[in-house]
Amino acid sequence: MDAHPLDSLLVSVIVCTRDCPASLQRALRSILASTYPAFEVTIVDQSERGPSSWLEEVAARESRVCYLHTRERGLSRAYNLGVQRSPGAIFAFTDDDCTVPPAWLASIVAAFASDAEADLLYGQVLAPPEPHGAGDVTPCLKISRPERLSVRDGFKVFGMGANFAVRRRLFARIGLFDEVLGGGGPLRSSQDYDFAYRAYRRGSTILLRPEVIVTHYGTRTKSQWPATLRAYGIGDGGFYLKHVRCRDFQALALLLQRLVSQSARQFAKRVLWRKESDLTYVRYILVGMWQSLHFSVDRETRLYLYPNRQHARSVTQDA
Repeated sequence: MDAHPLDSLLVSVIVCTRDCPASLQRALRSILASTYPAFEVTIVDQSERGPSSWLEEVAARESRVCYLHTRERGLSRAYNLGVQRSPGAIFAFTDDDCTVPPAWLASIVAAFASDAEADLLYGQVLAPPEPHGAGDVTPCLKISRPERLSVRDGFKVFGMGANFAVRRRLFARIGLFDEVLGGGGPLRSSQDYDFAYRAYRRGSTILLRPEVIVTHYGTRTKSQWPATLRAYGIGDGGFYLKHVRCRDFQALALLLQRLVSQSARQFAKRVLWRKESDLTYVRYILVGMWQSLHFSVDRETRLYLYPNRQHARSVTQDA
């Protein structure tokens, strides 16, 4: 990577969307305003209503935009299609309910340029400045200082799919995203945790960088939040147990740590702080573990085997 000038590496931005045209327009405008000179955007659209005429028009007049509509469902499938169809040396991922600052891509490229061993990067996901309604929750990810996660530096389950980036060479090494995990898939979430853990187990370095920032407008109301916790729990249970089934004792320790810490937190809320507790997330970790047993695991690739579908294992171009 050091052989390339800092502003010459092509970055492919992947945005997956489904029936959210208004927020997607806001997201796309912010991406196209990026100051980094060498980038293109691939929009993978799984909308029920079929291909979007306005996105087709944007792609026709804007050479940096590639529009793909697919009737297949699932965030991981959309990620995989976007990666396979995009030419970048670096892939930057954000959601259709986020906006990015003009320096977002430049900060990603600079972070990778500063660490030749890094293959994966997570940045901050911040809530918008506008006030929420009472009881509303905006999922966020705050990073107080730069960190490295690796076999040498240590590891923790950490990240958020609304703001991460990957060097192309990592896909060649570990394969693509697990299509059983992730929003819209059978196990609903945690495709990003799984991808990061697979990268770590193959010896890759992961960066946590506070200067790489997006703003997340995906606020959940109080009535919507339990469904979000259920999805998080099911995905996490499926993620952890998959690696336990690969006889990974570190994954088992991480699973037990998550169950104990989350249960203790809710116990403390109820008993010590006299606040309302909620074990929805913990219960659904167990549900996700049970549901994941319906899928076989390829221990070599550490991917669930989706019925009647083969996983793509790599991206042939490297960088």
